Amino acid sequence: MILGVTGFFCAGKDSLAHYLMQKGFAHISLSDMIREEIASRGQDVTLDRLTAVGNELRRRYGAGILAVRALQRMNDYSRYVVTSIRHPAEVATLRLRRDFLLLFVDAPRRVRYERSLARARPGDNLPTFEQFVAAEKRQMANENPDAQQLALCREEADLVLRNDGSLDTFHARIDKALREILIHRRPPRPSWDEYFMNVARVAASRSNCLSRHVGAVIVCNRQIVSTGYNGTPKGIKNCNEGGCPRCWGMAESGTRLDECLCVHAEENAIVQAACNGISIQGATLYTTFCPCSYCAKSIINAGIARVVYREAYAMDQTTRRLFAEAGIELTCLRNS
Repeated sequence: MILGVTGFFCAGKDSLAHYLMQKGFAHISLSDMIREEIASRGQDVTLDRLTAVGNELRRRYGAGILAVRALQRMNDYSRYVVTSIRHPAEVATLRLRRDFLLLFVDAPRRVRYERSLARARPGDNLPTFEQFVAAEKRQMANENPDAQQLALCREEADLVLRNDGSLDTFHARIDKALREILIHRRPPRPSWDEYFMNVARVAASRSNCLSRHVGAVIVCNRQIVSTGYNGTPKGIKNCNEGGCPRCWGMAESGTRLDECLCVHAEENAIVQAACNGISIQGATLYTTFCPCSYCAKSIINAGIARVVYREAYAMDQTTRRLFAEAGIELTCLRNS
């Protein structure tokens, strides 16, 4: 899960991030990335320089560059809070993750100015209230597409958090929002078909075939009983080491099939089940590619009742005809 945080100067974005860190969220600041860039140039951090260098990075590498760098620091399993989001392209980039939500933190302007003076952080301790207001207006909207566009970010927010009271009050509001997010706004869990296909994709990553990487999973009663990926048989030199003459010779698709020594993923999954004495009668087989006609015949004789695939293959029509006659259900996950 990724919770993005945007908002006005000194509204409480860092307080929100620190509180979420106590809940197990890892903190990533887009402004800190700009600070790192400024430090690498041997320059002092000021508010004007933060704005200028941020604009420069967006102009050189695209308006979503800071969000791209943030995503590069994440994995798919941890929880993150990302602060200092100030451009709609950053929001759009982070929304590439289904588990992203944007929070906007707000507070009265005079309160925020007094907080800025109190914390005295380099770059935002402005000497007058008027300068504080002017800087905020530059953040809100700008004709320069590479500049900060806080007003547009506010329009993108999924939730608004008001921080106009005590810290305890703010924490209570965060807890309420977090409860709403975790219960009602989390992305839906993958379907069983999506779940097992994702496992098949992981199995495919073990393949060493030079032609293509394919993974297969056999499932009985929603339990994985066997997996397989394509490659040369046990004890035979790996495909990527020259074990398969056809793949090593870079044969064109559909040619020199008699030279191929690689065992297909579906076959490997069926054989592994047999080696372990596991019945796959009535099972479902998940494979990243539609089975070829050779694998289709093995699938039929193994008693598998349903096949789910992800990508098309050259023999789709032949396989579909064989399965239809044998009474095996064939489902393309992309079209389901």
